[in-house]
Amino acid sequence: MSFRVLALVLTAALFHAFWNLLAKKTNGGVTFVWLMYIASTILYLPLFFYSLNQGHVLVSQAVLWLSIISAILHIGYFLILQKGYRNSDLSLVYPLARGTGPLFSCLAALIFLNEPLKLQASLGLLLILTGVWVITGLGFGKTDSKKILPGIFWGTLTGLFIALYTFNDALAIKRYAISPVVLTFISNIFCTLLLLPFVMSRGREIRTSLGSYKWHIIAIGLLSPAAYMLVLQALKYAPLTVVAPARETSILFGVFMGAGVLHEKNGRRRLAASLLIMAGIIFLSLN
Repeated sequence: MSFRVLALVLTAALFHAFWNLLAKKTNGGVTFVWLMYIASTILYLPLFFYSLNQGHVLVSQAVLWLSIISAILHIGYFLILQKGYRNSDLSLVYPLARGTGPLFSCLAALIFLNEPLKLQASLGLLLILTGVWVITGLGFGKTDSKKILPGIFWGTLTGLFIALYTFNDALAIKRYAISPVVLTFISNIFCTLLLLPFVMSRGREIRTSLGSYKWHIIAIGLLSPAAYMLVLQALKYAPLTVVAPARETSILFGVFMGAGVLHEKNGRRRLAASLLIMAGIIFLSLN
């Protein structure tokens, strides 16, 4: 992995963990997600026009279809993630989502992109699975499964959606040479339009969200696309089987924020499990 790819991925990881901390504090639903997409669209409009001036393709069948698919998958991802945060800890849901995502991503890359899986990657996947098991706390004595199981379910389902949109967007970037800025911006517009029917009758909820979480919405609208576009940019210089796992360094940041900022329980065990996942990520990055 080159220094350029490492810098892109680590910056993306820090941005990603921080906006997830903000999202956990809001416990928002569909209205919050819709407002976030509006904020993101407004904030990134200048960058979108700049990208067009660089000669990037705006309209084609590939851009439209891949953007629509990306929008649907991202909506599912955000709504499921927020559901997980309403029902469980950040330091459980976040690492599960980010830890299982690479497993699904690697399988997709192996099957559909014919990317090779070497011995180091196999060991990495095993370490990630071990870390995920430790984070759940199942089999560790006094764990309350009624509180843990919802977090496991929503975290793993979020990981599946991460893998799906990562694969779709990697296809857009690698095979169709679509600009990350163009793909992300058009996808955000589709997300806003697709969610519109679900928020039209929620005027009071919209006003409440704006009054209570205006700066959270703006920050997430800025940081979420920034983190993802950095990852898409990294995909130009490294294969999906390297970039997708390496971006999960955000797990360490996320677990630390959950334990240190939100004072969630089992912080030490979850940090230790995150180190196992990080070791797995290192092996995967050597692939």
